[in-house]
Amino acid sequence: MRRIWSALAVVALVAAAAGCSGDDGGGGGGASVPGVTDTEILVGTHMPLTGPAAAGYSKIAPATKAYFDYVNANGGVHGRKITYKIMDDTYNPATTQQVVRELVLQDKVFAILNGLGTPTHTGVLDFLKTNRVPDLFVASGSRSWDQPDKYPGTFGFNVDYTVEGKILATHVKATQAGKKVCFLGQDDDFGRDALAGIEKILGPVAAKQSYVTSNPNVGPQMGALKQAGCQVVMLATVPGFTALSLGTAAKIAFKPQFVVSQVGADLTTLSKQLGAAAPLTEGLISDNYLPLSNDDANPWIQLYKKVNAAHNGNADFDNNIVYGMSVGYLFVQSLQAAGKDLTREGLISAIEKGGFQGPGFVPLRYSDKDHSGYGGMRLSKVEGGKQTYFGTPFETDEADGPVKEYTTPPAAPPANGIPAAS
Repeated sequence: MRRIWSALAVVALVAAAAGCSGDDGGGGGGASVPGVTDTEILVGTHMPLTGPAAAGYSKIAPATKAYFDYVNANGGVHGRKITYKIMDDTYNPATTQQVVRELVLQDKVFAILNGLGTPTHTGVLDFLKTNRVPDLFVASGSRSWDQPDKYPGTFGFNVDYTVEGKILATHVKATQAGKKVCFLGQDDDFGRDALAGIEKILGPVAAKQSYVTSNPNVGPQMGALKQAGCQVVMLATVPGFTALSLGTAAKIAFKPQFVVSQVGADLTTLSKQLGAAAPLTEGLISDNYLPLSNDDANPWIQLYKKVNAAHNGNADFDNNIVYGMSVGYLFVQSLQAAGKDLTREGLISAIEKGGFQGPGFVPLRYSDKDHSGYGGMRLSKVEGGKQTYFGTPFETDEADGPVKEYTTPPAAPPANGIPAAS
């Protein structure tokens, strides 16, 4: 009996110790932190590696991983190497929920990083909040990611679609005065937020159409816009549907000025989609907040091309790769700022302190009251088969604030291409 009671006492002591130091979701107070060991940080993402949004976007996560591999080869962050698990969700919200649950509950990742898509990521917000998983730098400009009171662990990265819509519409108002402006957008928050920004500047558009990604046919929409006499068509489209729109318009001899959200305007991706019809991109107006992939004089592009050659199989270099590596750089900055004693709460707090420097033309807006990411854009145009910037960057808000110039240039990357610990 004494041996039995002694054994029970040991069990009770172990249980009590476990209760005091068990995982609280954030790793505070000496608890183990999901996805973190002395030598590794495991993070995951959902991306459309296949499916209707895969064109271009399938290159983003491998580019982020390539930057992590570069950092890992140079010692990692506070002695830890970053492992990035990439899950294909085919841009299907039901699949997104399945793969994110697997990443969190089975793989026990430290954070979800740069999950892509407005309709896809919206469906996992509450799950990630409930499980207290940092939800970082979502690959979408939906305003849903900027709700620090409701979703304190979620942060955007892209310029939100309403801000972008205001900036593009300001250009249209200045250069296309008196012309009939129309709109085609994705049938979700992407399209609705973009249209909201456009109409804050232009008032109601002359005609508007929407599409769903499960139906790769925009013939009826383009026909309706032609019938309405549209002279400028503003697109809130993913790359495959930008290409469809340009090609379909050409087939029906519809030749408006196209003005396209940056998420659907990468020239390399569009040219591949259009093939022999790639010249249809000539004159296309868009915008971006990161250096363009063809700017070989830019020090960030020089860094990213070096990383791409060494760690990404020298993939065909485009704006999607620039985007993916910029996300990776920001995540490493965030880890450096959070310190060696890494916890989920500590990482979120470090991001909210802000002050990050990167390749963007305008500042990141992170604070405890703003989780929105970048706050402005610079306009671009396709001329002579090349996508180039013109004018100065602009920034604005998602409400009724003015669209104004931002003239402070971004800093160059550190000499070794890796952000230093703060």
